[in-house]
Amino acid sequence: MAVKCPKCQLANPETSRFCAECGTELLRPTGVPSAAPTETLQIPLKELTTGTIFAGRYQVIEELGRGGMGKVYKVLDQEVNARVALKLIKPEISTDFETIERFRNELKTARDIAHKNVCRMYDLGKEAGSYFITMEYVSGEDLKSMIRMSGQLSVGTAVSIAKQVCDGLAEAHRLGVVHRDLKPSNIMIDKEGTVRIMDFGIARSLRVKGITGAGVIIGTPEYMSPEQVEGKEVDQRSDVYSLGIILYEMLAGRVPFEGDTPLTVAVKHKSETPRPPRELNAQISEDLNRVVLRCLEKDREKRYGNAAELRAELERVEQGIPTTQRVIPSRKTLTSREITVKFTLKKLWVPAVAVVAVAVAAIVLWRLLPHRKTVPPPSGKPSLAIMYFKNNTGDKNLDHWRTMLANLLIADLTQSKYIRILAEDKLVDILGRLN
Repeated sequence: MAVKCPKCQLANPETSRFCAECGTELLRPTGVPSAAPTETLQIPLKELTTGTIFAGRYQVIEELGRGGMGKVYKVLDQEVNARVALKLIKPEISTDFETIERFRNELKTARDIAHKNVCRMYDLGKEAGSYFITMEYVSGEDLKSMIRMSGQLSVGTAVSIAKQVCDGLAEAHRLGVVHRDLKPSNIMIDKEGTVRIMDFGIARSLRVKGITGAGVIIGTPEYMSPEQVEGKEVDQRSDVYSLGIILYEMLAGRVPFEGDTPLTVAVKHKSETPRPPRELNAQISEDLNRVVLRCLEKDREKRYGNAAELRAELERVEQGIPTTQRVIPSRKTLTSREITVKFTLKKLWVPAVAVVAVAVAAIVLWRLLPHRKTVPPPSGKPSLAIMYFKNNTGDKNLDHWRTMLANLLIADLTQSKYIRILAEDKLVDILGRLN
């Protein structure tokens, strides 16, 4: 007796379990329906190409980088006409249901972190078998690139960055979120010098085989706390340890523990005492040296209890840094509100009459008073024209110096009694004749 497929109605032999045409599982002889029809397995995407539209709304602009989770792209969200960062998760992670489900739960909490020093997480989506994360796009440079280009950062810069990271961590810890994978490549510095912590909620969701084979570890070996290495439960003091490693690297130009393999580095975190950073950079004060080493204590009970406590200590250390070496935070505007001034005809009537009266009086006095001819400027002085400069650096942020330098020179040279500076209108006239 033939068995009809419930999906395509093809008649299949009674002994068949699946439809020969569409692969749908057939009804069992007992009449009890079987499991849901099988679905075609979609192969997750490995990368996106510039200019393509992904998930029906994200236009790919460029690739920003890649890491343990996958590749990150700058995209244009056409629904809201805004640039966002999109992280395309690796296929081996996208196909791990437990990891994705764990991350989905973590993202719910991570999205609640609203702080100027934390990059906002937006959404988790799926397209063509691939999972992706959208987050706030930060235009700037990651801290790892800054260290790679500059080597040792100045003490003032390092302390300023660490303080801002503490501010972001303190807010996340307040909400019960521990980063677990804090490292320089997860810290962005925007054009205003504001620090932004990236990838909150991602690290905790990843499950990878432990370095030692026992338990589960999460993080990057060079920045992991000893408890992470052992696969133990972590808390906010683990983030303090990772920040201590980052502060060490900013000041010394290198991480305290290096090795050929992740296992080698992990063992050093558990057993080796770090070399004091002051031995690698004489500009580091004794106080700052002690702060870094306390962050790197093997026993978490001996570290700073939280990010706020560490920030207070950094604030104290900063007071001992010479004023010329401190990083002054960008000044905020006094108000962000739009101020509207309303006028009525009654309010304008009195000032208008006063202005007219003053204007009439000025005209009368000008006609009655005797006038003297102005003496022309001496012609014996050589004339000098100050032209606007050209920005050859390629950095548009320096364009304001084109006019600023010229204006500074004009203001200074006009004080001289030996030369005459041509006025701007005169200069324009001369240039017009030359052209």
